[in-house]
Amino acid sequence: MGAQWKQKGREAAANAKGKVFSKLAKELQIAARGGADPATNARLRMAVEAARKASMTRDTMERAIKKGAGLLEGAAQYETVVYEGFAPHQVPVIVECLTDNKNRTSSNVRVLFRKGQLGASGSVSWDFSRLGAIEASPPASGADPEEAAIEAGAQDLEADEGGTIFYTEPTDLDAVSKALGERGWTVSSAKLIWKAKNPVTLDDETKRAEVEAFLAAIDDDDDVEAVFVGLA
Repeated sequence: MGAQWKQKGREAAANAKGKVFSKLAKELQIAARGGADPATNARLRMAVEAARKASMTRDTMERAIKKGAGLLEGAAQYETVVYEGFAPHQVPVIVECLTDNKNRTSSNVRVLFRKGQLGASGSVSWDFSRLGAIEASPPASGADPEEAAIEAGAQDLEADEGGTIFYTEPTDLDAVSKALGERGWTVSSAKLIWKAKNPVTLDDETKRAEVEAFLAAIDDDDDVEAVFVGLA
């Protein structure tokens, strides 16, 4: 695992789709603070692409962008808050939230971490790398992902039958994503992640299930944008 954690089968549920849309709308608002034009705002461009892939309507996207850019009166202002700590059995976790009420989010996160251990800033992030991660599929069978990584400027990659994840420096995420697209690769997502340097191995199925349940409870919170876990 070692990177972003996802609940199994979550996207298949109708209520999960609503949560996905809510989180995408928040990301659009945050990104739009840097400018309402995706052509000159890389973070917004990637947020728009993610929203399109999730089939968000154009009106919903535009409304979220206008809220974030301050073009609509009375719109809630969201900010990113990061929490660090441990799941059961000392598995390191980083939780990224988008919230319009830090006190509410902080209170909720403290409750959620009762079965683990909430830490201070820096308590686990030292054991993670901040990277750009691009999920992409090749233009044709037999395409060489290593060659594509070198040409596009990616740092590293993980390839399997379902596609390839290209890793980049955070500042290179947008440029590498564009370069892959220019070379015929189909980019399904491009985002910043926390990748564990030394993932914990849990062979005991009961312990692993406890960690999964802990992560699922955190991920279900409406303010949680992403959960990154150091679990092999």
